[in-house]
Amino acid sequence: MYSCSLFADESNYQPDTLDLNTDAKAADYWFPCFRELVTKYAKQAAVSSSSQCDGDDADDAAQRAAQFQAAYLGQLQDYQDNIANNRGKVVLGTSELLKLNETMLRRFGFSDPWRRQKQQENASAKGRLKQRLQEIDAITDGDARWTELVRGVLAGNMFDWGAQAVATILEQDSNFGLHAALERIEQRPWLLDNLDAWLQRMRNSPEQQAHKCAVVFVDNSGVDVVLGILPFVRELLRRGTKVLLCANSEPSLNDVTSVELSLLLDECACECSILAHAWLHSQRLLVYANGQSGPCLDMRTLPRELCDAITANETDLLVIEGMGRALHTNLNAQFKCETLKLAVVKNRWLAKYLGGDKMFPVICKYEEHR
Repeated sequence: MYSCSLFADESNYQPDTLDLNTDAKAADYWFPCFRELVTKYAKQAAVSSSSQCDGDDADDAAQRAAQFQAAYLGQLQDYQDNIANNRGKVVLGTSELLKLNETMLRRFGFSDPWRRQKQQENASAKGRLKQRLQEIDAITDGDARWTELVRGVLAGNMFDWGAQAVATILEQDSNFGLHAALERIEQRPWLLDNLDAWLQRMRNSPEQQAHKCAVVFVDNSGVDVVLGILPFVRELLRRGTKVLLCANSEPSLNDVTSVELSLLLDECACECSILAHAWLHSQRLLVYANGQSGPCLDMRTLPRELCDAITANETDLLVIEGMGRALHTNLNAQFKCETLKLAVVKNRWLAKYLGGDKMFPVICKYEEHR
């Protein structure tokens, strides 16, 4: 275990936003929610595995998926039964229940059930990258450009197969893309809206120089990382900021892994000279594994290599994207450097819990240097 230099106070760092052991309303919602979701995950696991085999092997996939579901539900019940005993002693966040899904899938031989889905979405998004970059470059006003870049990250974050509300949209509309997502997300003012402060920071002035190094924790494959994150990162690079892109060490839902992200950048670099130079030549764009095996982010478990890079490059900007990393975890966490947390709330109960009254409200939380 190695310490990340970005903590404001590591001893008080608690990644989980909710504690199901102490929040009865949250527990009453999330336990039934995850019991329902596991059926979907089991189906995806069986289909992903059986599609690559036939006969007895296909039957085995269905059997293992049923075993996965039973094991998950058993552990979920144990968590719920022990709430009274663990209250005030152990934090039980939604991150644990999300990570449990991946742990159990691997236990029963499903290493990456969304692999084929990720490959298809990456291929489709890469074909639209050049057009998206041209759209961004056509915006000459700095504030308007950064607004569109942030909106692009948020719209890209809609493409999350782990969120039932979005999965339903994606299943019903195969042509649903970034521009359609831009129309779906909440209009400003957002649920949590610090965009104006971010725009002020990004205006070039003697007092506000470009950041030295940004560490960016990314989320989903496809539209999210290719059409949302990469244009945002490209703009940071244009300002002279070095960027460390951090992706999952192991597969989780349709989240991009560090290995997949490196391969993606090899291909996306062909579409943009800025990305190509930073990725292939100057090493001002680097990829790191984040040490996570689930869709959330615990900054206490970052690999040593990443912790060392954060320190060595004098990181002064932290960007955390997505519901798992910036909402289920780290929403209230404090860090030394400037921090931008971006997510679209794709769960109606959670949106209302946070004070929202619309579907797909936006979290844009910018915190200045401490």
